Amino acid sequence: MTGSRVVALGHYQPAKVLTNDDLAAMVDTSDEWITSRVGIKTRHVGGPDEPVDELAAHAGAKALAAAGLQPSDIDLVLVATSTAIDRSPSMSARVAARLSMGSPAVMDINVVCSGFTHALAVADHTIRAGAATRALVIGADKMADIADWTDRTTCVLLGDGAGAAVVTADPSAPDTPGGLGIGPVLWGSVPEMGNAVRIEGTPPRFAQEGQSVYRWATTQLPPIARKVCEKAGVAPEDLAAVVLHQANLRIIEPVARKIGAVNAIIARDVVDSGNTSAASIPMALSKLVERGEVASGAPVLLFGFGGNLSYAGQVIRCP
Repeated sequence: MTGSRVVALGHYQPAKVLTNDDLAAMVDTSDEWITSRVGIKTRHVGGPDEPVDELAAHAGAKALAAAGLQPSDIDLVLVATSTAIDRSPSMSARVAARLSMGSPAVMDINVVCSGFTHALAVADHTIRAGAATRALVIGADKMADIADWTDRTTCVLLGDGAGAAVVTADPSAPDTPGGLGIGPVLWGSVPEMGNAVRIEGTPPRFAQEGQSVYRWATTQLPPIARKVCEKAGVAPEDLAAVVLHQANLRIIEPVARKIGAVNAIIARDVVDSGNTSAASIPMALSKLVERGEVASGAPVLLFGFGGNLSYAGQVIRCP
């Protein structure tokens, strides 16, 4: 059975930057209050003329260019998003149209903050099954559209952006411990706690039970993340980088520490980008690669968690 690997990445954020001081002029907050509680300094927000599929298409085009591929080379497009207002056309179909693709299979995946790692697993499984050879996997969310800008506990968290990965079949990527490519996924959820993160109503608005999410993430997720490494045959101390969902610096740092990745670079894009939901992992990884902070072929742990109190993670080899 063939394996698969990530061969290229790309990311995109709207030009407008919203600082903590900007937010302090909108709601009762301050730079000190935000920084001390979530570690965020800035976030990018898109305007009404920048829909989710435009953000996704920009990131996808950059990933394709980095891979040296044409849009027509792609036979599967997966877009992870929870901010697609329209049911049809899907974000993936709109991205395929924007990029003038041929006739790829198109699917949206909504697992909120862990959407990208779920989508990456689906792409890997589809390629391994022989149903696709080259996939474009995108995480894209426009959280500013669903933010309650009067709620200082949630609006300070959110940002907009997109990150993309090109995944290709790779017969040389062995399905063995420590092998190349994309490692086995470990995924699951806590359905009875699903209401802890919500995007509900008309118009939809984001809300969460912050303390419940914090306790769950910092206590329950580290052993699961270690099992992801175990399934991949990679010891945590051998990881070159850890890219967790960029939810909150007060979650990222203790979770990374408890995983035991003592030699790894820890992605902290949340400081500059805020919580971009499904976009956060591919965007943070793309930036690490763009800056040359992770060597090609090095093992990287990707671990998404959040809405539905769902999680999904895998170890990949850096493109």
